[in-house]
Amino acid sequence: MANPNFGSVNRTGTITDQAAYDVGLRAHMLRVYNYMASGLALSGIVAYAVFASNDIAKLFFQVEGGFVVGMNLLGWIAIFAPLGLLLLVSVRAATMSVGAVQAVYWAVTALMGVSMSLLLFRYTGASVFRTFFITAAAFGALSLFGYTTKRDLSAVGKFLFMGLIGLILASLVNMFWPSGTMTFIISVAGVLIFSGLIAYDTQRIKDQYAQAWGTDTAEKVAIFGALSLYLDFVNLFQFLMMFMGQRR
Repeated sequence: MANPNFGSVNRTGTITDQAAYDVGLRAHMLRVYNYMASGLALSGIVAYAVFASNDIAKLFFQVEGGFVVGMNLLGWIAIFAPLGLLLLVSVRAATMSVGAVQAVYWAVTALMGVSMSLLLFRYTGASVFRTFFITAAAFGALSLFGYTTKRDLSAVGKFLFMGLIGLILASLVNMFWPSGTMTFIISVAGVLIFSGLIAYDTQRIKDQYAQAWGTDTAEKVAIFGALSLYLDFVNLFQFLMMFMGQRR
């Protein structure tokens, strides 16, 4: 989204600055997607390492006959630690260095790999790979829509955020009082909400670049943007697995 305030008054200066902005935006989005793809790759490597090695798996889970039957203390820590790191970043984002933000990003994506390994224990490898590629295709289409649409998605984003809060509360209730019907409703809502968030977050990342253009915060903005899209992708993937995954 081009900022009309960029550039000088004269025609040549304005064209030059606008061209530089457009080139910078494309490079910025490529950086965001590269961070996101690298984070997904790291999560996948960690997930497979936990699944493939019985010794590593037993550090986090209670494994019997190739199935997870319980959680160890380290497993609970690995699952909830990303939430703590995300809360830390949300509070300290303005004062953190680029190196610190990068460290948090890689830590979050690595720890997410531990929880994602549960999908490999629960579902067949073929269904995991199939659902992953379907998620990737859906992500590409939705992110492209968010990048190219002229419609302002801010109102949609507020609605999706409210839906996300409701989804979290419903999931917590369903943990203590499980219901098949509630699980199905939560799964459908999760797919719809995170599909919308992919488009919304992509547009938001474009807007954030407009504010950070020409400053030294652009790298941090790229990492935060990648983290948002990473979480959207992972959550969409997990909710789709509830529909498409074939249990072992």
